[in-house]
Amino acid sequence: MPRRKHHHVYVVELCKDVLLEPRFRKNNPNYIDGKPCVYVGMTGLDPDVRFDKHKAGIQSNSYVLHYGLRLLPDLYEGFNPMSYKDAVDKEIEIGIDLRSAGFGVWQA
Repeated sequence: MPRRKHHHVYVVELCKDVLLEPRFRKNNPNYIDGKPCVYVGMTGLDPDVRFDKHKAGIQSNSYVLHYGLRLLPDLYEGFNPMSYKDAVDKEIEIGIDLRSAGFGVWQA
């Protein structure tokens, strides 16, 4: 019996102050000034719950903990839910697409 599709990709808008982080800046050499900075992730939870956990410091990415502003559902809602493998692939694909559009992107 196939497993139910319950994984989600999600995108979090980050405050522009994240650009002051050398590691973030180094990983985004083609960032276009004025474009959003985002974190792209995947989870077996509802994206809202996962974002709340990030902000509470529970299994959090430090950029989301310190710079996370809000979820950007327009960038991911149409894909969810999906299988684990599809979520892994889609997370990578979204990151590549956003980077190629000049966004600052961080992925775990």
